[in-house]
Amino acid sequence: MLIKITKNMKKVIYALILLLVLIGGLVLANREFKNETSKKSAPRPLSAAEMNTELKKWEATPDGIKFKKWEASPEGKKVLAGAAKIRNQVSASSNIEAVVTSLSLPPGSRLGLGVMIRINGDDYILSFGLEESNEFQQLHSLKVNDKIVIKSHFVSYAPKYSFPIVSGDYVERDSKILYKRAPRKGGC
Repeated sequence: MLIKITKNMKKVIYALILLLVLIGGLVLANREFKNETSKKSAPRPLSAAEMNTELKKWEATPDGIKFKKWEASPEGKKVLAGAAKIRNQVSASSNIEAVVTSLSLPPGSRLGLGVMIRINGDDYILSFGLEESNEFQQLHSLKVNDKIVIKSHFVSYAPKYSFPIVSGDYVERDSKILYKRAPRKGGC
């Protein structure tokens, strides 16, 4: 038995083929459109002049004004001076000798796990971040007046805190490593 193709069948087949081509074209066009938008959405780095302009805009906001007042206050100057004292050691990632002064952070702190330390007569917050796993277990053995050696990659400050904040990357006590930050996965 042979199937006889009629004019109506030809029209239906052509219509189905045309519909298939249109749908395929739309899918490919949509895919290319998404690729173009993802390429365009990557922000370009700001130039020095643009960064300066953005900083000036921020300084005019209520938060910027509040921060500038804090920087000029005696407490702000003390915190900034403390951060400046260890900035060279931090940027060189060299060993910094410290003494644990408190096992708790100031009231209202939202820095995660941390302790208060003293480096060359100045007090600092040594912050490790949120305690999500057992990686900080050995840090719980620290006691007040323990002499430790730390390494950090970052020191910061905020008007909320009366001390500079040192990000803890490495802690050693009595030549034994208590904590060493794991390298980031998938990062630089």
